[in-house]
Amino acid sequence: MRKGAIQAPPEEEVIRRLEKFGRRIAESVLKGEEPVVEVPVRTLANTIWDEKRKLLVLGPKKALRSYFDIGESKKFMQTLLMLSLILRARREGDYPTIRDLYYTGKHTIYYIDEAGRRRSEETWDDQRESNSVIQDIEVAVNLLREHMGIMHDAKGKIVGNVVIRSKGYEIDLSRMGSGAYATPPNVDKLEIVSVDAEYVLVVEKDAIFERLNEEEFWKKNRCILVTGKGQPDRSTRRMVRRLWEEFNLPVYVLTDADSYGFYIYSVYRSGSISLSYESERLATPGARFLGVAVSDIERYKIPKNFTIKATERDIKRAKELLSYPWFKESKAWVRELELFIERGEKVEIEALSGHGFKFLSQTYIPEKISTGSFLY
Repeated sequence: MRKGAIQAPPEEEVIRRLEKFGRRIAESVLKGEEPVVEVPVRTLANTIWDEKRKLLVLGPKKALRSYFDIGESKKFMQTLLMLSLILRARREGDYPTIRDLYYTGKHTIYYIDEAGRRRSEETWDDQRESNSVIQDIEVAVNLLREHMGIMHDAKGKIVGNVVIRSKGYEIDLSRMGSGAYATPPNVDKLEIVSVDAEYVLVVEKDAIFERLNEEEFWKKNRCILVTGKGQPDRSTRRMVRRLWEEFNLPVYVLTDADSYGFYIYSVYRSGSISLSYESERLATPGARFLGVAVSDIERYKIPKNFTIKATERDIKRAKELLSYPWFKESKAWVRELELFIERGEKVEIEALSGHGFKFLSQTYIPEKISTGSFLY
């Protein structure tokens, strides 16, 4: 394992941090002081591009939620309610889903207003509210929700010469037949016993992943195949980070040549704006963009009838990417995005099949890796 690799905290530490967060509020009440919850602000305005570490990180701004502030009191109580639910689950060894927590904490509070009328208030109106509170607690106690035992829909898959240990069972990811190993919500609970690979290939699209797996691309090229099925979930990103960080494996990302594929690559590499507070654990700064690139249209002579006209939304998104510092710092990416806007064309990975069904696996990917002809 690479020195300095981030480790998941033990169960006792998770409980300790959650209790410490709640204890500070309880101590304020016992001292007769105003109870206040301090939470780092999770907004674009408080998201900073750390050029040295090549990561999106959360800035220093913090929000204070006071029980005595009429505008913040509901959020204050929601935070303590969610904290109590998560802490109870950890103490009892339960693993609730984010939906479980929403329903467990959802109830109606009745009260009499100043005019003597009976009123009611829901603890939260929809799951977006409860999810937001979970994220607040994550950033406040510096823990992934997965570390707190909160389950979610994991959609990533992985296959290759990797042996993992889960709940005492060793699982060989090279013996999945035509299938692949489904990454669990908390990949930090997996012990990666051994890895025999030269690099990690992250594939945007599940269908392409399945095709490469069926061809046993990973075996012929000594690599590990990973997919997050489009916009990756947290578990997939964490798994890629672990393989890069703990085993020093190069990571290459294969997406469609469009502004959304480009952004998916940047999420793997630099983190996402909405989860900038977890970039240190979820992003892989060493990830390289393998393709498909807009410049590949000429380089690989992709026929005009194989390209797709970019929509106004595609172009607008590309212009947004040009404004992001993690794209602006690369001249190659600026040229690529400007070319995309100029041509108004996008290309799917499957368009390479115009040169033959095996072109992607036998020519395009090996050639790009061997020559190092990838963006950034």
